[in-house]
Amino acid sequence: MSKLWTIMLLAALTACSGGVSPGGAEVLPTAAAPAQDAPGEPRDVATGLSVPWGIAFLPGGDALVTERDTARLLRVTPAGRVTELAKIAEVRPDGEGGLMGVAVKDQQIFLYYTAEQDNRIARYRLSGNGLTDARIIVKGIPKGSIHNGGRLAFGPDGHLYATTGETGDPGLAQRRDSLAGKILRMTVDGAPAPGNPFGTLVYSYGHRNVQGLAWDPAGRLYASEFGANTYDEINLIKPGANYGWPEAEGRSDDPRFTNPLLTWPTSEASPSGMAYADGSLWVGALRGERLWQVPLTADGSVGRPVAHFTGRYGRIRAVTTAPDGSLWIATSNRDGRGSPRNGDDRILSLTP
Repeated sequence: MSKLWTIMLLAALTACSGGVSPGGAEVLPTAAAPAQDAPGEPRDVATGLSVPWGIAFLPGGDALVTERDTARLLRVTPAGRVTELAKIAEVRPDGEGGLMGVAVKDQQIFLYYTAEQDNRIARYRLSGNGLTDARIIVKGIPKGSIHNGGRLAFGPDGHLYATTGETGDPGLAQRRDSLAGKILRMTVDGAPAPGNPFGTLVYSYGHRNVQGLAWDPAGRLYASEFGANTYDEINLIKPGANYGWPEAEGRSDDPRFTNPLLTWPTSEASPSGMAYADGSLWVGALRGERLWQVPLTADGSVGRPVAHFTGRYGRIRAVTTAPDGSLWIATSNRDGRGSPRNGDDRILSLTP
């Protein structure tokens, strides 16, 4: 197993209340997670890509894949055929910004991208081999050379969720009047979804930089979040909850803040994309260069995480569940922080 662990568990689906010190001591789950089998051997689906960032599946089984720095939207078949569907002219790649999240609802395509002055969410219609009917549904999300968030996903409630970063300005995460450092929830037209806690797009706040969203079969929402120098996090997301950044990194005794389910050292994680499959959360690690499997118990708490493929594929950015139940993962070795290998960047498929 890995080095330094702090597992922060919920007795129920609330903030952690157990006696877990912030010093990194291992704490066993209050409820045992079922034994986990190792995933199957990954296979290459597509190679020779350039910083693939998001993956979402069309109803027919093909995937849409964004490339952050080229602003290309690719269509990738399960057999590995890659075609360029569109190049988004409004994208202005800058540091960690560019063409990032992608989500699909029926024949509507949603993209999160960095524009000239801000980060935006746009909606398109898939028509043949291209996109039509472009419409910006959210604009004014603060942008920066770092911490742009960028993940898009539809929840089981039918609404669109988006993650944003605090762009290197930590104080924005605590400001409910800013869209930075938040998880947003909206209708397909970009309006605040019914039931949002503040009547705005903001669903939760106090985030540093969330890049992973996943729901379990009970409809609970989890998010993976980059820490600064000490703790990366997995959080159980509740509407209106404050997750503490920049006042707290990892666990806090401040009752204003919701504690993470799980933390681990930034050297072992830098968690980006996340998906649920087969009783576990599967989390791609950038700096940690591995695929984390985080078993879930029936009540939504976490078991002991297990690392797979450590160092084998380099930086892992995207993790998505395919319609057939397999996991598609994408590497990010050409993003300026990795060491490209032969065939990078690539999309791999594996059976969880």
